[in-house]
Amino acid sequence: MFIDPYYIVLVLPALLLGLWAQARVNSTFQRFSRVRSFRGCTGAMAAEMILRENGITDVTVEHISGNLTDHFDPRAKVIRLSDSVYSSSSIAAIGVAAHEAGHAVQHDTGYLPIQIRNLFVPVANIGSRVSIPLILLGVIFSFPKLISLGIVLFSTVALFQLITLPVEFNASRRALRVLDETGLLEGEELAGAKKVLSAAAMTYVAALIASVAQLLRLIGLFGRRRDD
Repeated sequence: MFIDPYYIVLVLPALLLGLWAQARVNSTFQRFSRVRSFRGCTGAMAAEMILRENGITDVTVEHISGNLTDHFDPRAKVIRLSDSVYSSSSIAAIGVAAHEAGHAVQHDTGYLPIQIRNLFVPVANIGSRVSIPLILLGVIFSFPKLISLGIVLFSTVALFQLITLPVEFNASRRALRVLDETGLLEGEELAGAKKVLSAAAMTYVAALIASVAQLLRLIGLFGRRRDD
C-alpha cells in the first residue's frame, strides 16, 4: 500500500486550513448579517453609491442567486450581488457589496495588479486543466519533458493565487475607506465590516497555500523522474 508522505505533510494541512478559512468566513458573515446598519442602506445601494462617488457610470448592479456568489464581471461591467447581499441592509452585506465595488474602481482606475491578474487568467486556466494529465502521461510513457511541462503549468496556478492576493486586499481597503469617508458605516459597524472582509481574505491566503503545497508535492513525487 502506497502512502504519500507529501500529501500528509503538505497538502492535508493546507486543505484543513482551507476548510477552516471557509468556515470562518461563513460564520463571520452570518454573525454580521444579523446586524442591521444604522442608515439602513442595502448592499445594492452601497455599491451604486460607491460607483457614483468614483464617477463610474458604465457599471450596473444586479442580483444573482446563491450564497456569497458576489462578484464583479469586468467584461459585462456588472456587479452581481447574491441573495444575502443585494437587498440586505446588514453590516456584512454592505461590506461585501463595497468590496465588489472596489474591484470595479480598480478596473476603472487601471490598477496594475488587477490588469496583470486579468492577463494571467487564461494561462492559469490552462495550467489547472492540463497540468496533472500531462504529468501522468509523462510518467506512463517515461517522458521526463512532459512531466516538467506539467509541473511548470501547475506552477502558474500558484502564481495566479499569489497575484490575486494584492488585488483582493486592495479592494477591501478601498471598500473600508469609502464606507468610512461616506459615513455609510461608522464605529462598530465599520469594525464589523472589516472582520467580514478579513475573514474573506483568509480564503485567498488558504488557496495560495494549498496550491503551493500541491506544487511542492508534485515536485517531490515526480521531480526525480523528471531528472532521470
